[in-house]
Amino acid sequence: MPPSDLAKGGSTMRTFARPVIVASRCLGFAPCRYNGLVIADPFVAQLAPHVEYVTPCPEVDLGLGVPRDPIRVVKMAGELRLVQPATGRDITQAMRQYVETFLASLGEVDGFILKTRSPSCGIKEVKVYPGPGKVQAIGHTRGFFGGAIWERFPHLAVEDEGRLNNWRIREHFLTRIFTLAAFRAVKAEATMQALVRFQAENKLLLMSYHQEEMRLLGKIVANHEKLPLATVLAEYQRHLWAALARPPRCASAINVLMHALGYFSAQLTSQEKQFFLETLERFRQGQVPLSVPNHLMRSWIVRFQEKYLAQQTFFAPYPDGLIESAQMPAPCTGRDYWKQDGTDDPA
Repeated sequence: MPPSDLAKGGSTMRTFARPVIVASRCLGFAPCRYNGLVIADPFVAQLAPHVEYVTPCPEVDLGLGVPRDPIRVVKMAGELRLVQPATGRDITQAMRQYVETFLASLGEVDGFILKTRSPSCGIKEVKVYPGPGKVQAIGHTRGFFGGAIWERFPHLAVEDEGRLNNWRIREHFLTRIFTLAAFRAVKAEATMQALVRFQAENKLLLMSYHQEEMRLLGKIVANHEKLPLATVLAEYQRHLWAALARPPRCASAINVLMHALGYFSAQLTSQEKQFFLETLERFRQGQVPLSVPNHLMRSWIVRFQEKYLAQQTFFAPYPDGLIESAQMPAPCTGRDYWKQDGTDDPA
């Protein structure tokens, strides 16, 4: 980044490729819920200027209409079926065909935001019933559409709008989709120079996420075997997916920030350093999100025109404003929100 750009002190230190996101149509795009309503989701709307949305509604696309009788997942003869109790219609095969057709026509995407607990789109906690009548649920599963996406795209960010209310899940989701969108731009440029630049700009981000994968990615970029570019890009993508699969540990993010603090050790006052360390401790305790110490560091990057750090995506992994300061944080320890098993077997 040229010094003149740094001197401007703008709120964003980089430009962003636009992620392609598949989002359930009912999340603010059209009144297509079974009851004819639309769900206004603030985050989906907030994200809209920065992404390209693909907005399916499997139930409407299958011709079930709006409004319509609800559908549910029913366990029949040991098999999960998708039925419409009011009409007795079994749409299992039609939904499976729709899923295959949709996914076959879908180009490269960077993430998914699907409707919570929907029998079609839900990615977890979708109720399973023992029959179509008025009976209690006996377990949970994934929706037919959401489950197929979860299985087909385990390397991408697949979330529902409910989980994205958690600030830590949201930060991880945003980091993944904008990083993967940037890598799609590298693939489109199709040069080793672009890949080398991408690796250099994401070094600290990858260090915070997964140091072992970061080192492997560096070896792939070095390409000592002189492999064809297409092979290198494919291998790099595979390890990039692995590196970003889980959010960074708090300790890893703090280590990166402490490393960056060393660039300014001779220029900051003792009071500034102490305030920064206290902010890191608040992050460790779950009192503020990572974006808070990041913004402090960015102010020093601009102030001292630190060129190397200005190029690092770690400090601005997604556009400003996508994490609202009013969101309640959560501790860095405790519940694992990224478990792959989101189902329980109905009896």
